[in-house]
Amino acid sequence: MQKTTVFHEDVFYEYFRPFRHPLARFGDLWGGHGLETYGDDLQLAFKYDSDYVWTVVDCGESSNEWIIPGFHRVNRICFLLTEVAHFDAPIEFRIERGPHSLTPIGLARRITTLKRILSEAKAKD
Repeated sequence: MQKTTVFHEDVFYEYFRPFRHPLARFGDLWGGHGLETYGDDLQLAFKYDSDYVWTVVDCGESSNEWIIPGFHRVNRICFLLTEVAHFDAPIEFRIERGPHSLTPIGLARRITTLKRILSEAKAKD
């Protein structure tokens, strides 16, 4: 089993570039990027290329939320679509409560690590 690497949410937004799909029904969900977990939004997410779909989940045991690759049904908050594929890489992004951001150099270092992991996942794909 592959080890999952956890990144800060800043890395997700900087590298994967989530966007609001023009057919999304709810404009205020997850900063305007989220797709609802039911109805037309759910169908939109299921029809989209799965390498570009993410699930925001609540883990329940802490105040953190997570962005994880692919479709997940348990503890889901919403789905996100991104411009960059994840290739089912063993990665997760932690969303901490409160204002926590990476420094520019820390962000650059983590993106370098992310690119290596994605390259390995793409090679296996």
